[in-house]
Amino acid sequence: MNPRPKRTINAIGALSMALMLTPTAARALDADAAQALLKKSDCLKCHAVDKKKDGPSYKEVAAKYKGKADAEQKLYTHVTTSPKVKVDGKEEEHASVKTKDAAEIRNLVQWILSR
Repeated sequence: MNPRPKRTINAIGALSMALMLTPTAARALDADAAQALLKKSDCLKCHAVDKKKDGPSYKEVAAKYKGKADAEQKLYTHVTTSPKVKVDGKEEEHASVKTKDAAEIRNLVQWILSR
């Protein structure tokens, strides 16, 4: 029996598994859904894509986390746990996003990090 076909099948199987286990950052980003969640959660009241408002711009946030392995998890935690933030020298509670759907939140976080 020729061992090549078996190796080819094993390689295809390994590649398929790798693609299924690919981190969510490599999956397709739904920009429209992310922006809809921003609007629904009233995030744009304090944040903008490319200019500072009461909070940093999403470009600033993306730059802050660029190259950090834990960026997605840190931002996920930030948008879901209502941490204290400083606004104009005062400490306020940061509102959490208005969804409990982990996939929607991950999509939003990936959208922010892609700015």
